[in-house]
Amino acid sequence: MATEAFEELVEDFEFLDDWEDRYRHVIDQGKAMVPLDEAFKVPATKVHGCASQVWLQPKIENGVFQFDGDSDALIVRGLIAVLRALYNGVPVAQVGQVDARAELGRLGLNEHLSAQRSNGVRSMIERINEVALAAA
Repeated sequence: MATEAFEELVEDFEFLDDWEDRYRHVIDQGKAMVPLDEAFKVPATKVHGCASQVWLQPKIENGVFQFDGDSDALIVRGLIAVLRALYNGVPVAQVGQVDARAELGRLGLNEHLSAQRSNGVRSMIERINEVALAAA
C-alpha cells in the first residue's frame, strides 16, 4: 500500500542508475520541503533515536494522516520527505498497515543507509505509527 506520491518517487528512482544519483535525489526532495516553523521544533515533536536533530509535526484532518518535518542534516531531511510521500494522505486507521521497510526497499534505501540512518528512519516510522494509533 503506497500513496500516489510515493509511487511517483519509485518511478523517479527507476530512472536513476546508481546510488549516488539516488542519494542526491533524496537530498533534493528534502531541499524542496518547506522548512518546519521554529515554533514546532520543541521537545514534544523531537524524534529520539536519530543521530541528527529531527522533528515531526503530525496533523490529522478528516481522518487523514499528514505530517511535516525537518532536520539539521540534509540527507535526513530528504528521508523525511520520502516518509512524507509514503504516509501523507493515508487514512489514519491504515497508517499502521503500511509496510515501510518493504516500501523503502523498493527505493533501495534499506541497503544503502548507514546503521545510524536506518535507526533514525525506524524511530521516525515508530513515531508516525504511535501518533496514528493514538488518533485512530
